[in-house]
Amino acid sequence: MPNVKVLLFARLSELAGTRQTQLELGEGLTVADAYVILSDRYPGLEPLRNSVMYAVNSEYVSSTQPLSPGDELALIPPVSGGSDAV
Repeated sequence: MPNVKVLLFARLSELAGTRQTQLELGEGLTVADAYVILSDRYPGLEPLRNSVMYAVNSEYVSSTQPLSPGDELALIPPVSGGSDAV
């Protein structure tokens, strides 16, 4: 069955214990479906579901974006930090 490569960044990779994994591509799988599968595999990801940004093949997409064989799905957590101090 065709696969989707998944890249996890920053806090997401820490929670999952990996920076990269593969998902088998089911019929009509969307980005949101992929996140559900990943949350089952790595339960620590679930609390961040509503704040993660997604990119497919280096383009930002919504969670309703369908996935195709060979796609690369990047999960990008919210970024905070910086300082007003100069």
